[in-house]
Amino acid sequence: MSFKSKTVRIPSLGLDFEVLEGDSIIGPAIERGSWAEDETFLFRRHVAKGSKVVDLGANVGWFAVQAILAGAEVHAFEPVPGIADLAERNMRRAMAVGGGRGTLHRCAAGAARGTARIAIGARNFGDNRVVERDGSRPRDMGDGELIEIEIVPVDELVQGPVRFFKIDTQGSEWHAFQGMRRVLDASPRCALLLEFWPYALRGCLPADLLGFLAGQGFTLGKATAAPYKMKPERILRQALDPRRDPVKGGMDLYGVRGLPFHVVSLKNRLRGLARRLRED
Repeated sequence: MSFKSKTVRIPSLGLDFEVLEGDSIIGPAIERGSWAEDETFLFRRHVAKGSKVVDLGANVGWFAVQAILAGAEVHAFEPVPGIADLAERNMRRAMAVGGGRGTLHRCAAGAARGTARIAIGARNFGDNRVVERDGSRPRDMGDGELIEIEIVPVDELVQGPVRFFKIDTQGSEWHAFQGMRRVLDASPRCALLLEFWPYALRGCLPADLLGFLAGQGFTLGKATAAPYKMKPERILRQALDPRRDPVKGGMDLYGVRGLPFHVVSLKNRLRGLARRLRED
């Protein structure tokens, strides 16, 4: 599958960056100068020279580039061929000016090696979802292509310890975790960003995924400018609130294990405390 791209200048990064033409969300945000600002801030607070990063669902490489510019080693996974080409070019631009290095793995992370089909977003090129072998394209995605991709466990391609895991795989998070048990065991001091999207989650119940992370020792909260610690039950209650549109109701989570949870300013810590008392 082919994609058209265009190159824009990102002053905050000090380099040119390619985005996908026709994309409805990630591309326009990057053209305006940034993407996922709160998540990016939390990411950069934990990633430093010499650290190792795993980026699952790299898409055009925004977080991978951030890691390289911070001097880290990043393993980025992107299974869609045309998007992977673009991500690799962005990573090379970052390596030309930054102190880190990156490897682009052209596969999706899963529990075992194999192949699968992935549905390509009609307009949102960040919403590409793996479907079961005999499954059809999700109805909410509209018309579009289904292509075959490779699945490889993270444990086959990465050796720990890892400082940061960024996991945004459009519902395949559980399968990705099952294929990275060895790397997780080797990473007692780490942080993560995770898209928690019950609607699209495959392989487990939403409570199972949160329970797995709690069992692994992660302290969790929402990935905002003012995060606060949340028990899995509270996250689940908010994510499954019937007032939320389940299709659009994903939640970006931030978590740490063996590291300080609070990496934001005192002002934002107080904002987080106020939100904790106000929200469900």
